[in-house]
Amino acid sequence: MRAPAPAFAYSLNDETIAAARDAIGGGLTDAFARAGEVQLHVTREALIPALTALRDTPGLEYQQLMEIAGVDYPDRGAERFEVVYCLLSLTRNHRLHVHVRASEDMPVPSVTGLWPVAGWLEREVYDMYGVLFAGNQDLRRILTDYGFRGHPFRKDFPLSGFVEMRYSEEQKRVVYEPVKLAQDFRSFDFMSPWEGAEYVLPGDEKAGDAALPQAKGAQTPATATQVQNAGASESDKQPPAASSEPYAKKDAPSTAETGAGKSDPDSKPEPRDPDVVPGKGGQNQ
Repeated sequence: MRAPAPAFAYSLNDETIAAARDAIGGGLTDAFARAGEVQLHVTREALIPALTALRDTPGLEYQQLMEIAGVDYPDRGAERFEVVYCLLSLTRNHRLHVHVRASEDMPVPSVTGLWPVAGWLEREVYDMYGVLFAGNQDLRRILTDYGFRGHPFRKDFPLSGFVEMRYSEEQKRVVYEPVKLAQDFRSFDFMSPWEGAEYVLPGDEKAGDAALPQAKGAQTPATATQVQNAGASESDKQPPAASSEPYAKKDAPSTAETGAGKSDPDSKPEPRDPDVVPGKGGQNQ
């Protein structure tokens, strides 16, 4: 959410437009306030005099150049670009934007004579949009590489670019080649393979003559007997011996040897306790 302009700065818009009309004169094509900030549209020939007047005229005094931005309007025809100069008046605590139209082959006058910092800013606009600035002594690319083709911020610039860069083991250096997009990266299928794709998935060719997958919710083709036999053939016939098996008791081979009324042949009679008197029964009997 954009913060509103301060009341004291917003109230200066009307008098700023009036003062700019008087200072710039015929070079000013349009002036209005939008979103709380003043926009001044000037011609290319009047750009340097207009910015000089905005900087030096008492009552305006826009001393600082904060930014130079570019805008691309492809439907405008030849003059499809706009260069926007963002100015700040420290004296009045007020900002305004100066707009000038530009084309690919018609350079815009450089403002490095007014603000030396504009050299870097004009290089950014040239690099991103291809707008030329007459009078800039060092108009080189600043954000992209020196071998880059095109200008990325133009609306008709392809997202993949024109060339791609890679390191060549044969030449032992970075080389540039035309962009080559593999077919795998240009066709996208958003169907989930779990839903049952109509095409052969990678790896399905190994199945050979295997049956096609059944529809969702279908029962397994194997019967219960086949499942049980398959489990029995894979399981061990006897469980593994327990670690205490040498000390475990022997199992009774028949029901007659379950110990009912028959003492263990290895057991001995327990000694009689003289303190225990047999009674007629009770809890301890």
